[in-house]
Amino acid sequence: MDGFYLDCYNKKFWHSSAHILASALKEIYGNSIKLGIGPAIDNGFYYDVDFGDIDFTISDFKMLEDKFVEIANRDDEFIRRVVSKNKALEFFKNENNEYKLEIINRLNDGEITFYSVGKFVDLCKGPHIERSGVIKCVKILNIASAYWMGDENNKQLTRIYAISFPNKEMLDEYIKNLEEAKLRDHKRIGQDLKLFTFSEKVGLGLPLWLPRGTVYRNLLTEFLTNEQIKRGYKHVVTPHIGHKDLYITSGHYAKYGKDSFQPIKTPNEDEEYLLKPMNCPHHCEIYKSEIRSYKNLPLKIAEFGTVYRYEQHGELHGLARTRCFTQDDSHIFCRRNQVEQQIEEVIDLIQFVFKKLGFTEFKTRLSFYDKNDFSKYIGDRSDWDKAEMALEETVKRKGLEYVKVDGEAAFYGPKIDFIIKDAIKREWQLGTVQLDYNLPNRFNLSFINENNEKETPVMIHRAPLGSIERLTAILIEHTSGKLPLWLAPDQLIILPISEKTIDYSNNIFRILEENKIRVTLDDRRESLNKKIREAEMMKIPLIAIIGEQEIAENMISIRESGSKRITKYNINELIDEIKIKCSN
Repeated sequence: MDGFYLDCYNKKFWHSSAHILASALKEIYGNSIKLGIGPAIDNGFYYDVDFGDIDFTISDFKMLEDKFVEIANRDDEFIRRVVSKNKALEFFKNENNEYKLEIINRLNDGEITFYSVGKFVDLCKGPHIERSGVIKCVKILNIASAYWMGDENNKQLTRIYAISFPNKEMLDEYIKNLEEAKLRDHKRIGQDLKLFTFSEKVGLGLPLWLPRGTVYRNLLTEFLTNEQIKRGYKHVVTPHIGHKDLYITSGHYAKYGKDSFQPIKTPNEDEEYLLKPMNCPHHCEIYKSEIRSYKNLPLKIAEFGTVYRYEQHGELHGLARTRCFTQDDSHIFCRRNQVEQQIEEVIDLIQFVFKKLGFTEFKTRLSFYDKNDFSKYIGDRSDWDKAEMALEETVKRKGLEYVKVDGEAAFYGPKIDFIIKDAIKREWQLGTVQLDYNLPNRFNLSFINENNEKETPVMIHRAPLGSIERLTAILIEHTSGKLPLWLAPDQLIILPISEKTIDYSNNIFRILEENKIRVTLDDRRESLNKKIREAEMMKIPLIAIIGEQEIAENMISIRESGSKRITKYNINELIDEIKIKCSN
């Protein structure tokens, strides 16, 4: 089961299922419908469909599911073939499918591939599983409207969301967890706890961090900053935009530019800038800002860099999928003989971070290049093979359980992806280490070696959290919003029972605040039960109840959120207890 989830995340299983869904749609509706695109997503897949005059509703889900299973049970092979641009255009002209034609017209001759399963043929770059028969069951989750290619000027299509599994037991467990996931929805909890919000006037996919959320965010970045400083990282700050040529040099513009935010043109100069889609090109230029010696390596550059990437409207999902997010990004420039040690140290840091955040179960995935199609990568195969060998040797030496997946590498290098398991057994990719022999060459990076000769460094990209936004979404759902004490915006709330206890409560508040405890005081003239209930709703970890007995004893009664048990502390004991819990 665990291995299956890893395979799902590498997209093959669910991407292949999207083709089966499309095949089922075509067998039911024939040429009355037109297919758009059908990618895998974090939990399942979807397909965009132009139903024309057909009214596809929830009542049709069962019929589509039955047809899906029928087709999957035929156990047909997924067959890939390269098709010329003219042949591809001819095929979809005969299908009268303007959506596929639009995609093909954006592609270059020689990079177009079809995948067939049974009689169904689709435009697709893959990869896929070998045969359809391993897909045993499917559940149509819901339908939504989505503009073609996310452009509101285009036609609205019907987006069918679904999920599939190799056995019914796994589907049943998923449905059960889906109900639990609704209760843990980070979008609702995050706004209830006043951590973040969204505004259509600001823009879709652009989160606004509220005061409590900003406290949490600063605590998270401060924690990782301190840990990185201990490990020799140097922190930098780079602009939110960069010259278009910067991303042309790195290769990112050729790879992603057409599907990203479009260039910003300066009013009076012939220049084009992009909202920063990634930090690594900027860090390459920081490396180049001075002559480097082998004695300076490894050089570890770190930044909490905010980047901007255009995601289609239908793919946006709270903090889990945004158009603006902050990466805990770092780039290590080192010699080839330092690579494995540096990767080991990064793995140690990632494991430390996971433990601190309460993620106790995780696996690793080695994401390698597609051995059948090297055209989507930069550099030489020999360097890629060396990089892949170095990653695999390192994870073996660290004793990590791992799987190898071809076709999931970054375009500039292979990577180790870390997949954590949350409280309801969902798996999420969180944290990555990428080994890159290529960008240093593209940016002409060098250092002076011990023979006084120029040598090209290797670049390691790493991000333990991935992004603050996505990590926050996962963490909220993992904890149901009950953030660990060290990350809680308010660690403790003081509830005076009556006006007679307010002075004592204020004194406790002052002492805790002076000792860097994040504390708030609720001295409203409301019932104690109401104030406790509201504190529980805000997931404040510790509730201090102050009555006349506490004053007489010079003590504080503490109730942990979600518990009715009361523990009494004097002020110094309470401060020590909080600091101990936060340091563990």
